Amino acid sequence: MSPVLLFSFVIGYFVLLLIVAWYTSRNSNNESFFIGNKSSNWMLVAFGMIGTSLSGVTFVSVPGTVGDLAGAAANAPHKGFAYFQVVLGYLLGYIVIAFVLLPLYYRMNLTSIYNYLKNRFGNISYKTGALFFIISRTVGATARLYLVIFVLQEFILDKLGVPFIVTAAVILLMILLYTFEGGVKTIVYTDTLQTTFMLVGLVVCIIYIMSNMHLSLGGTLQALSEKGFTRIFNTDFNNKNYFVKQIVGGMFIAIAMTGLDQEMMQKNISVRNLKDSQKNMMTFTMIVVIVNFLFLLLGGLLYLYALNHGGEYQLVTNADGTSKWQLIFSGENIIGDKIFPQIALNYLPKAIGIIFIIGMISALFPSADGALTALTSSFCIDLLGLKRRDDLTEKQKKSIRLTVHLCFTLIFMVCVLIFKWIGSRSIIDKILDLAGYTYGPLLGLFAFGILTKRKLPESYLILIICLVAPLLSYFLSVNATKWFGGFQIGIELLLINGILTFLGLLLISKPAPETI
Repeated sequence: MSPVLLFSFVIGYFVLLLIVAWYTSRNSNNESFFIGNKSSNWMLVAFGMIGTSLSGVTFVSVPGTVGDLAGAAANAPHKGFAYFQVVLGYLLGYIVIAFVLLPLYYRMNLTSIYNYLKNRFGNISYKTGALFFIISRTVGATARLYLVIFVLQEFILDKLGVPFIVTAAVILLMILLYTFEGGVKTIVYTDTLQTTFMLVGLVVCIIYIMSNMHLSLGGTLQALSEKGFTRIFNTDFNNKNYFVKQIVGGMFIAIAMTGLDQEMMQKNISVRNLKDSQKNMMTFTMIVVIVNFLFLLLGGLLYLYALNHGGEYQLVTNADGTSKWQLIFSGENIIGDKIFPQIALNYLPKAIGIIFIIGMISALFPSADGALTALTSSFCIDLLGLKRRDDLTEKQKKSIRLTVHLCFTLIFMVCVLIFKWIGSRSIIDKILDLAGYTYGPLLGLFAFGILTKRKLPESYLILIICLVAPLLSYFLSVNATKWFGGFQIGIELLLINGILTFLGLLLISKPAPETI
């Protein structure tokens, strides 16, 4: 398919976003940038949050896991629908957010959710929580951003002779342009638009491939089952994908990456009242579970399509003696993140390829724009204390906010280039691994505040504990197989990290003073 044609649709889509951004950001101020003046419609927020939560990683990487193999052994099973174990954990985590965390945030009338830590423990805990959010969201958002830029680069812009660094810079400039003024007030609307395009792309691709292969929904599930693609639950206790680890880990990932994340909660607390915010959260939960299942179904269909059109699994030995499975299709390994773009852009009709590109960039922008806005908000409110600065005029505050927004765009650029240097065939696994290290201290801090009545000293020991806990978690994860008889630590690493943080805080805490 012509790269010029595809790129023209990317540009046209961006122009549409700019028009929406211009319309929604008229008469915007700092309050509308940070929390949308607390007037966001809960249905729009719920729908738009789907795009932010799923991102380009779900659109490209989750389908790619289905036909990948869990190990390099000759009899290694397919990963299949194993990711759905994590999704079931998400469901439990979102329920905790709706009925434990949201009431807390609304009761305290927060603009930044990390103000809870300030009210509960003091300034150092507050700034430590904000710092770990900034690290976590920067790493997670740029990993997602890298994946989509990689696909655009490999399948469109390489053919036009455009360097990767230019592609990354232009896309970040696009995002910067339509979030610069409006912030949350704008992205509530742009995310709704983008989520619509993403879901349309998903459904159209599923229907077309099923029709092309003459399969009904029942026939599709049967064909996937025969290939071993529908396996959900892993019952090997020692394996890192053991179902209890995945569900429990998924629950705490949802709590940490959504409920303790300023980006996601910034949209929730922009809703008028708690009841609507809870409706938003539960609606979002149901849709996310269904949509993730559809992405896994699409992944199975893509692997079926490749195998039915000459694709073949091969076990390849690398130069260092290690082995890995590949799916060779038309002379190229397409296993993992490559399978969806490769088939959609090179083997399906042009219309499907265009829908794929629009769906993919629709999955890209909600994740990146929301992250930029939330990081700007957290840095300005939590670390700079901008809302408390009565010595600054509204114009001066806005100037500082815009400068911070631009700086985070440059940081995103650097991080994307680092991910390109690292490289990975399945970025979803990397994101879940990184989340275990960066969100663990946040989980420990909030859990200590909610589950105990003890006080913490206004001391940098809090920051030290939050830095040491991830290091101990890494040391434990690396040595678990040797120390615990083959037991592998998976995404429950986040919970372990949170527990270590909690225990460290417990050691330096004091009982709350008794009230008479």
